[in-house]
Amino acid sequence: MSKSIVQGKLLHQKIISLGLQDNTTLCKYLINFYFSCHLYDSARLVFRTMENPLDISLWNGLMAAYTKNFMFIEALELFEKLLHYPYMDPDSFSYPSVLRACGGLCRVDYGKLVHAHLVKNGFLSNVVVSSSLLSMYAKCNVFGCAIQMFDEMPERDVACWNAVISCYYQHGQPEKVVELFEKMRIAGFDPNLVTFTVVISSCARRLDLERGKEIHKELIKSGFSSYGCVGSSLVDMYGKCGCLEMAEEVFEQIPQKNVVAWNSMISGYSLKGDSKSCIKLFRRMKNERTRPSLTTFSSILLACTRSVQLQHGKFVHGYIFRNNIDADIYVNNSLIDLYFKCGIVIYAKNVFEKMPKVDVVSWNVMISGYVEVGNYFGALGIYDSMKEAGVRPDAITFTSVLPACSQLAALEKGKEIHKSIIDHKLENDEVVMGALLDMYAKCGTLDEAIDVFQRLPERDLVSWTSMITAYGSHGQALEALKLFAEMQKSNEKPDGVTFLAVLSACSHAGLIGEGFNYFTQMITEFGITPGVEHYSCLVDLLGRAGRLSEAYKILQRNAEIKYDVGLLSALFSACHLYRDFDLGAKVANLLIEKDPDDPSTYIMLSNIYASHKNWHEFRKVRLKMKELGLRKNPGCSWIETNESTQTFFVQDKSHPQAEMIYECLRILKSHMEKFDFYSD
Repeated sequence: MSKSIVQGKLLHQKIISLGLQDNTTLCKYLINFYFSCHLYDSARLVFRTMENPLDISLWNGLMAAYTKNFMFIEALELFEKLLHYPYMDPDSFSYPSVLRACGGLCRVDYGKLVHAHLVKNGFLSNVVVSSSLLSMYAKCNVFGCAIQMFDEMPERDVACWNAVISCYYQHGQPEKVVELFEKMRIAGFDPNLVTFTVVISSCARRLDLERGKEIHKELIKSGFSSYGCVGSSLVDMYGKCGCLEMAEEVFEQIPQKNVVAWNSMISGYSLKGDSKSCIKLFRRMKNERTRPSLTTFSSILLACTRSVQLQHGKFVHGYIFRNNIDADIYVNNSLIDLYFKCGIVIYAKNVFEKMPKVDVVSWNVMISGYVEVGNYFGALGIYDSMKEAGVRPDAITFTSVLPACSQLAALEKGKEIHKSIIDHKLENDEVVMGALLDMYAKCGTLDEAIDVFQRLPERDLVSWTSMITAYGSHGQALEALKLFAEMQKSNEKPDGVTFLAVLSACSHAGLIGEGFNYFTQMITEFGITPGVEHYSCLVDLLGRAGRLSEAYKILQRNAEIKYDVGLLSALFSACHLYRDFDLGAKVANLLIEKDPDDPSTYIMLSNIYASHKNWHEFRKVRLKMKELGLRKNPGCSWIETNESTQTFFVQDKSHPQAEMIYECLRILKSHMEKFDFYSD
C-alpha cells in the first residue's frame, strides 16, 4: 500500500508539472485514488486546487466518496457550496448522496429542504432520487413521511421497497413486513439480501417458524443462504423459535462467521438458559479468532442467570476483568442480576458500586434483586439512595419496591411511595396500581385498597385477584366471593392463584360447603389442576372446622400430596388447636420422618404431650431435640417510626434505647394483667 501511495503521489506531481491539474478526468482518478488510500485531505486538496470545476460529475463523485466513507458533514458542506456556485446546478446524481448524508446525520430538517428542491426542480419522478428520499425519512425515523413517499411513488425500485419494509420492521410491525414482501414479489421485483434479512428478522420477531422455513427454502434456491448477513438472520430466527438444531445446521454452513453470526447462535442457546453450550461456543469463537462483542457477554450472562449457573457467570466476569474490557451498562446490569439470582448479594453490590455510570435500570435491578433474596430492608434502602442520587424512578421502580413494603407491612413507606407515583403521573399504569393495591391489602388497610381498585383504569387478572385476597384476609369472605362473581361477569378468566384467594377466603370464614364447591368448579369448569397450595386451603378449611379425620383422608387419598410437609404441618397445627392427641401424634411422626431437622414439629408435639399430661413422651421428644441439636429460630418483629424501620429479635438488647423499651413493655404488661387481657 505504501509503495502504491508513493507512486500515486509521483503521478500527481507529474500531472501538476504538465499543467493538467484542471483536467476533469484526471482529477476524478486522483480523488478516487486518495479516497481508496484513506488520504481524505489530499483528495479534498485536488478538488480545491482546480481553478474552475465546472463539471457536475466531479462534484457528484466527491460527494459520493464522502458519503461512502461516512463523511456526511463534508458532503453537505460541498452541496452547500454547489448551490451557490455560478453556472452550476445539482442533477439527479447529486441528490442521492446528499440525502444519504442527511439520513446518516439524522438531519431531517435539512432533508426536508432538499425535498423542497426536488419538488421545485421536478426530480421526484426519478426513481433513484425518490427512493433515496424515502430512505432518508426512514433513517431519520420519520415513519409517516416515509410511508407517504412510498405510496405516492409512480415508479418503484428494490431499494425503495427495502426502505419501506425496513421502516415497518423498525416500528414494530413485523406482520406488515411480511405483507409488503409478498406485494413486492407480486409487483415483479426480486428480493435481494437486504430484503431477505429484514423479512427473516420479522419472522423471528413474530416467532413464525413456518414462514421462516418457507423463506429459507427460497434462499437455498436463489443461492443466498450461505451469505453471512442472511445466514445470521436465519440462525437468529431458528434460535428465537426454539429450533436450535436447524439454527446450528445453518450456522455451520456459514463460511465466514462474523461476530453477528456467533452472537445469533449464542443468543439461541441463551433463550433456553443453556449456559454450558454458550460457554462452549464462546471458547470456539475465540479459537477461531473472532473477537467477542458486549452483546456476546450479555447473551451468555442471560443464559447463566436463567440456569442459575454461578460458575459460568463468574468465568465470563473474570474474562471481562482479565482482558480489561470496558463493560457497558447492559453487561453490568446482567452481572448484578446474575449474582442476585444466585444469592450472592455482596458480588451484586460490588458490581453496582464499581459501575462508572448507572441508570434507572441499574437501580431497578438492585431493588428487585434485594426483594428477590428477601432483603426487604435493603430494597427500601436502595430506593432511598436512588432518590438521594437524583435519579427519576419509573414504573418498574415502583412495581419493584412496593412488594418490599408489602412484605414488611411498611404502610407509611408505602404511602410515601404512593405520593411519588402521583407526582410522576403513573396513576394510569395498571401494573404500578396493581402493585399499590397489593401493598395496601397486605398492610391491612382495606379501605385504601378498595379506593385504588375502584380507580384502576383497567382491571386485569392480578388486580382482581389482589382485591379478592384483600377481602378474604380481612374476614370479608362474602365480599370476596361477590367480587369473584363480578370478575367472571367481566369475562376475566380466573387462574389457579385466583381460586387460591377464593378458597382462602372460604377457609378464613369457615365456609366449608362453598369452599368444596369452588374447589370442584376450579377442576371441572376451568380445567385447573389443583396444586399443593389448593389442597392446603382445603385442609385448612376442614382443620378450622375441626373435621380433622376428613382432612387426613383427603391427604391419604392423593399420592402426590400424601407426604407433603406443608400440608402435614397445617393438619398438625389443627390437631394441636383441637387437642386431637391420637391424630396429632400420627401426623407428627410422619412429619419427623419427612423433615427430621424442623424444630417446630418437635416443639408442637411436646406441647400436645404436655397438654395431655403425658410427661414421659414429653421428655422423650425434648431429649430427642437436644440430641439432634435443634433450636427454634428466634422470633423477629419490626415497627415503622419516623420513616425508618426498627427490627427486634427475642431477648434482643442491641437497640440503643433497649432499656427504655423494655421498661415500657413491663408497664404495658402490668396494665394488661390488671385488666385481665390474658384471660382465656
